Amino acid sequence: MADLLLNVNFAPSERPKKKETGNRKHESFLRRRRALEQRGVLKQKQLPPPGKGPQKQPGPGGRRGGRPGASGRGPKKPNSVQPKPCPKANGPVATRRPGVATQNGSTGSQGPDLPPNPKPTARGGAKGPPASIPPRPSKLVAIDCEMVGTGPGGRTSDLARCSIVGYQGDVMYDQYIRPVAPIVDYRTRWSGIRRQHMVNAVPFGKAQREILRILSGKVVVGHAIHNDFKALKYFHPKALTRDTSKIPLLNRRGGFPENVSISLKRLTKELLHKDIQVGKSGHSSVEDARATMELYKVVEAEWEQHLLLNPEKE
Repeated sequence: MADLLLNVNFAPSERPKKKETGNRKHESFLRRRRALEQRGVLKQKQLPPPGKGPQKQPGPGGRRGGRPGASGRGPKKPNSVQPKPCPKANGPVATRRPGVATQNGSTGSQGPDLPPNPKPTARGGAKGPPASIPPRPSKLVAIDCEMVGTGPGGRTSDLARCSIVGYQGDVMYDQYIRPVAPIVDYRTRWSGIRRQHMVNAVPFGKAQREILRILSGKVVVGHAIHNDFKALKYFHPKALTRDTSKIPLLNRRGGFPENVSISLKRLTKELLHKDIQVGKSGHSSVEDARATMELYKVVEAEWEQHLLLNPEKE
């Protein structure tokens, strides 16, 4: 029987070496980098300095020339091709929070509970829609004056009586007034003025001061009111004047032509169904002033709306 020979090697066997994949990953990274450089995708800040190749990263323990991949990972891949913004070049980056508009149209926020800032005006305040308030009843008065004739032939009209009533028709002023010039014609048929009325009449200068104090700052209603102001030697602001003889709304309501001045008597009869200025004793300025205020009330809302959209010019 042949001898059996056993060849036993008791020397420790060498472990298979780990595959060094680090060099392959690094070479793959370099190939991709050169491809990106050729396409022009990489920015200048990501390119290596001229004349210098890629430097080897230190291995574990801080020693240079360490075996790549010794830590089990290859060189890190860039997270993004696009560069990060440079604070020095673009200025400080402001922290924006959603909710508030910025100058560029983007949104930010002042906090979750704060409303957006109002747009400032030239003076720095918030600009609001312009508002126009209709006149209050306490700021509305109606006036009517009666005149007598003075001067050559009594052709000059001078103030002899003035009546002012409030919004509800309450009498605020009613006085006989003595003109400066001598009276030539009392015009009793229309004015209702007689000689005895001038005995205790108020001098014109004193009456004028009292009347203007009442009219100051108020909306004054009248019929052909320019004649009353002329007798008072006074000009009231146009924006605070309401002339019932020049409002087409009243003529339209009464069935009259819009561009014709209708008398106070006819308008009152047609729209208020009242008779004024009747008889031979002349007119009553209190009655006429009350009728004028009532006519104004008929078209007050429409009239004031029209004036709001078409403000009177001085």
